[in-house]
Amino acid sequence: MLSYITALIQKCLHPSKSIAVFVLMALFMTISAYGQAQYVGVNLAGADFGEGNLPGTYNVHYTYPTHDEVDYFSGKGMNVFRIPFRWERLQRSQFAELDATELARLDDIVNYATGAGASVVLDPHNYSRYFGDIIGTANLPVTAFEDFWSRVSSHYKDNPDVIFGLMNEPHTMATELWRDNANAAIAAIRATGAENMILVPGNAWTGAHSWNQSWYGTPNSVAMLDIVDSLDNFAFDLHQYFDDNSSGTASTCVSSTIGSARLVTVTNWLRQNGKRGFLGEFGVANNTVCLEAADDLLNYIDDNLDVWIGWTWWAAGPWWGDYHFSIEPENGMDKPQMAVLLNHIGPASSVETPRDEAIPNVFVLEQNYPNPFNPQTTISYRLPHSSEVSLTIYDALGRSVRQAVSGQQAAGSHEFVWDGRDDSGEAASSGIYFYTLRAGDFFQTRKLMLAR
Repeated sequence: MLSYITALIQKCLHPSKSIAVFVLMALFMTISAYGQAQYVGVNLAGADFGEGNLPGTYNVHYTYPTHDEVDYFSGKGMNVFRIPFRWERLQRSQFAELDATELARLDDIVNYATGAGASVVLDPHNYSRYFGDIIGTANLPVTAFEDFWSRVSSHYKDNPDVIFGLMNEPHTMATELWRDNANAAIAAIRATGAENMILVPGNAWTGAHSWNQSWYGTPNSVAMLDIVDSLDNFAFDLHQYFDDNSSGTASTCVSSTIGSARLVTVTNWLRQNGKRGFLGEFGVANNTVCLEAADDLLNYIDDNLDVWIGWTWWAAGPWWGDYHFSIEPENGMDKPQMAVLLNHIGPASSVETPRDEAIPNVFVLEQNYPNPFNPQTTISYRLPHSSEVSLTIYDALGRSVRQAVSGQQAAGSHEFVWDGRDDSGEAASSGIYFYTLRAGDFFQTRKLMLAR
């Protein structure tokens, strides 16, 4: 992304374009300071444990993340939590009502995290199976999968900070079967009226490195082009580890650059096909080569933010013990891997009180939602005190497109809904735009994309 902005600045180095140069330089400096992906966070595991005991006993075979964990990682600047859980626990039999007790446990962590300003990825950690049967086969018809997601999306559709991760790591099945299962679930979700973002994995454990490979059947790069979402509000959920077979079972890494090397092909595929990617799982143990590999991978994502919307580290959670990838703090101390992640995370924000329930204590410009968007998107921001506010939307050349807000505003939460039109009322063209909030000494810019 920085190279893209630099090229634009060079094109604008002409006296007649001095204003554009000024704006682009401001964007460059802001992105350098805040140039993280839209979603940066961690998997908070525990509800997926005990797969040999289904549904199992709560706090014996499995557990749920705690509020303290949300507070700790939010305090580090993380803004998304992927919550793995088992389908068999939330819905005890096919086509049944969601289990009220289990749903209450899931609600507790979802509501706490989203109330604190974070997003949550719901992750049925089932590998496209339910009690061992593969979705779309005789014992587990795809209609059961549709029913599950219809019930879950109906429950959470009014919370825009909940992201629906269709399934964790489908594998050992025809890619076309998984594609059809995914399309059926997406249609069921949209039929409820839910507009939430959806994350769609591929076959073969949704490996980024193998997206174009055919050893598992039709490559994901071919079959997954046929994913259909009526709202086009989805991204592909990809996983990548750094050991010799990309399984994440070893504590060693092939090289310090293996992370970026394994993302190149799928990144090019995403860009060529106008798709978005989310790195749902990656992680390394505490050794020099692996820590460098993780930093290298995140640098690569930061340089390709036009297609990568975010990432969640694997993993944290209360029951990991000495698991080699865990970043659960130990005796209040950060794990060494956290230092690498902090290089790619912006300023931390307070989560002591849910947003909208108190006057914020810092200025905050949030990422617009949805993004990309069509026909409209919401830009939210928070002011700790009454301020003279300017919220401006610029095109990729630094030209002002829409003066969204200009004037004095009271402390609290505010939002502006942009309909994709400029100041003259004309429809803006598809492409990348930037919106900048100025309030007193505060100045921040974020990127958005209009996709007509």
